[in-house]
Amino acid sequence: MNRRSLLTSALVMVAGQRLPLPDWIGPAAADSPKHVWRHGLAKFGELKYPAGFKQFDYVNPNPPKTGGASQIALGTFDNFNMVVAGVKGTLVQGIDFVYDTLLTSALDEVSSVYGLLAESVSFPENISSVTFRLRPEAKWQDGKPVTPDDVIFSFNAYKKVSPQAGANYRHVVKAEQTADRDVTFVLDGTGSQELPIIVGQLTVLPKHWWEGSDKDGRKRSIEETSLEMPLGSGPYKIKEFSPAHTIIYERVKDYWGANVNVNVGRNNFDELKFEYFRDATVAVEAFKGDLVDWRTENSAKNWATAYDFPAVAEKRVILQEFPITNVGVMQAFAFNLRRNKFKDPRVRQAFNYIFDFEEMNKKIFFGQYKRTGSYFEGTELAATGLPTGRELELLETVRDKVSPELFTKPYANPINGDPNAVRNNLREALRLFKEAGYEVRNQQIVNAKTGEPFEVEFLANAPLFERIFLFYKPSLERLGITVSVRTVDQAHYENRLRGWDFDVITFAWGESLLPGNEQRGYWGSQAADQSGSDNILGIKNPAVDEMITRIVSAKNRDELVAATRALDRILLWNNYVVPQWGYAKLRTARWNRFSYQDPLPKYGMSAFPALWWWDAEKAAKTGGKRS
Repeated sequence: MNRRSLLTSALVMVAGQRLPLPDWIGPAAADSPKHVWRHGLAKFGELKYPAGFKQFDYVNPNPPKTGGASQIALGTFDNFNMVVAGVKGTLVQGIDFVYDTLLTSALDEVSSVYGLLAESVSFPENISSVTFRLRPEAKWQDGKPVTPDDVIFSFNAYKKVSPQAGANYRHVVKAEQTADRDVTFVLDGTGSQELPIIVGQLTVLPKHWWEGSDKDGRKRSIEETSLEMPLGSGPYKIKEFSPAHTIIYERVKDYWGANVNVNVGRNNFDELKFEYFRDATVAVEAFKGDLVDWRTENSAKNWATAYDFPAVAEKRVILQEFPITNVGVMQAFAFNLRRNKFKDPRVRQAFNYIFDFEEMNKKIFFGQYKRTGSYFEGTELAATGLPTGRELELLETVRDKVSPELFTKPYANPINGDPNAVRNNLREALRLFKEAGYEVRNQQIVNAKTGEPFEVEFLANAPLFERIFLFYKPSLERLGITVSVRTVDQAHYENRLRGWDFDVITFAWGESLLPGNEQRGYWGSQAADQSGSDNILGIKNPAVDEMITRIVSAKNRDELVAATRALDRILLWNNYVVPQWGYAKLRTARWNRFSYQDPLPKYGMSAFPALWWWDAEKAAKTGGKRS
């Protein structure tokens, strides 16, 4: 979710005159008649850190570089190749530690990015291209330099293979080398303020390695899954792994970028380990047994009941919640709109009336959650009340393509929780089904024309989600819907999603504070039929496409907020999902053998393990066996 950024006003020489650039362009490192070289980018506003800054404010510049940290991963893995993630296989946790990107984010700004592999970035006033100048010291872990050829190879591979990258780079025509250390991306002339930042987030891969052969002489393929230890340019490399069970990364002692300002105070552990568990209950017990150091807890029940053991009382285990301020999340029961039975929005809305969140929150969540009412929940981007001002103007342009209620009623989820409300909402759900062409026969909801019963399968990949579906199931059956719940392993689950072979799943979309081109992959019509895309729902809606275009082309923060709220409102009133719930903090449990610079950056949540370090004094008190 670390996309986008902020920039400041500047002047540039154009045709012999000093003309103001758009209000999002930031301060220059050096001037030329055509381009301004910059050390960082931001979409709106000013960069916080000037050229030549020594470090980010939120880091400890001299932490100990030692020890190890182990974390829990749920499920399994069978792939180290980031390019095919989402298309083939299950990508291993932590693989991003192996690679560097052209630019990297600052965690104390909404989305400013600064040079990592690239020492500077430049583009003309009309944003018809963007050029990155690579650092001369950047090298792969085999000692070879990172080159423009590597950048071009990586861009072409992602755009060809990854549906999400295809959506992000749809306005990037090509990449080409334009100087010894310069690579230029030619844009399609849309003048998108966001594209230089989007391109700057490219993960760069080694062309010479991927075009070579493995130890057995087999030609590597960037379009296939792989469990061969990859070559990277990043701060870590794979030390060892057990397929589907464990992976250990070791710090690269001669990492080329260790002293680059954006890396100062980061990557402090000698080893990072991920232990895989197929069951969350087993994972909790492994943590309590000190088999892993850190756990992020996603279960309200576990948070309320599973951490009452002596090490917590003795402060050898620390329970801590970190505020989530950098992302808005929509977690929901997600319908497969490609199936005829879910095409009518009244059917989807009926499912929301049937869902008794209030009872579920009380019975199995210990009252910890709040119902989600926005795709940008918890941020200023969330639509509230009735549309006004610029948001209303934007919605008027698609009035004939959206629900009329959108203009007259604030969106709100139905409220259950007591018998009268449940009965009234079930009656409303039945009315909606009847309007959509269904009726009740022999206590079953059936298609009035064909007599076919309305059946739905909830697909889960873990018992944690299965229990949610099983709680929902009796309410649906009470109305006359035939319900089945199926739990499959992770590989089977991902294959079914890629083939659009599901009725309803639980899915979550994380939204940054500066949404942009990735929205095409989430909701855009073009992505709806691309296997592996993030448009898991299958949305094809011209009003949605229009608002995404407005978001991408926004010239200032106010325009962006208005367009995003308009998109949010359109998505909500189409009832594409049944919103679930959220919690505004990240729940974590850790063995007390680590330290961090206080305060942590505003937009970094826990920032573990990137900004933390091994604390030998604390470890001595807890039995720090991973020092």
